[in-house]
Amino acid sequence: MSGCIRSTVHHGCTIPGPTPTTAEPSLVEHSPQGTLVTLRAGESVDATFACTRKERLLTRTGQPYLAVELRDRTGTLSGRVFRDADLHSGRFERGDLVRVRGHVECFRDELQIAIEQIERVTASDSEAALFLPVSHRDIDELDGFLEHIAGEIYDPALGALLDRLLSDGALRAELRRAPCSLPCTPQGRPSGHHAFLGGLIEHTVAVATLALELCTVHPRLDRDLLLCAAIVHDIGKTREYSYGAEIARTDEGRLLGHIELGLRIVSAATPSVLLDERRLALEHCILAHHGLDGLPLGRFASPEALALYRLNALDASLKGAFEHGLGR
Repeated sequence: MSGCIRSTVHHGCTIPGPTPTTAEPSLVEHSPQGTLVTLRAGESVDATFACTRKERLLTRTGQPYLAVELRDRTGTLSGRVFRDADLHSGRFERGDLVRVRGHVECFRDELQIAIEQIERVTASDSEAALFLPVSHRDIDELDGFLEHIAGEIYDPALGALLDRLLSDGALRAELRRAPCSLPCTPQGRPSGHHAFLGGLIEHTVAVATLALELCTVHPRLDRDLLLCAAIVHDIGKTREYSYGAEIARTDEGRLLGHIELGLRIVSAATPSVLLDERRLALEHCILAHHGLDGLPLGRFASPEALALYRLNALDASLKGAFEHGLGR
């Protein structure tokens, strides 16, 4: 048999977040130092991972087994529990950190872990976040690009709005940390684009850079409005997600969504010198950046809103294709 296909891999950089606390001995002893990306068939496994999928299935003979997906910062790998499946199932849930003991094997040209023991490991949120996928881009570099593009806005009122937003230390840290979407569906399938820590700032810089270039091709566009909208269009995602053993939605993210949250964040930071007409134009761009659904007019009210919608979709679809392949 030819070599097995490797698991999905992410190479990351440091993402600002809560200061990690001292880990419990079990988590330190079995910490995720590149384990999944380095595993090879035949190797033994005794390490801690995040469990991002858990399903009870039946073999052809009717015997129960567990199918799980395990993740650390380097990637993901499937696992199977065949012996005492129901007993092990009661020891952990999807979204838990789990200590896994077993060995790596090839099955249909793909690696998986044949799990002999699996149980939940207790950890703080900051410790659990060590297992989340991260951007391979340098976050400080992206942050510098964001500063540069924000400096290209010459409208004093829009500039003042961005200054208020980007000067908020807590908001800025979340802007650097947040993803753009959840990494997986409840069934363990890829669900969206930039689904890793640092994904939001990576996407924001990409859309803003595309907007800057588009304005040179179409000089009739309101450059300051489009650039400002590109920078803030997804800012609600800073309040949409929480971070434990997996990325999840907060209550307000689940009930309100990032567009409404973004409108509230922008509204709270809007300076009094920003005219109502300009404020409404900016808010319309934010509201319309996913398309016409929910727009009272049923159409885009400005070329800038249309441009932002297209640029956002362009970067999202291309990144999704690179992450998950074409046709998904």
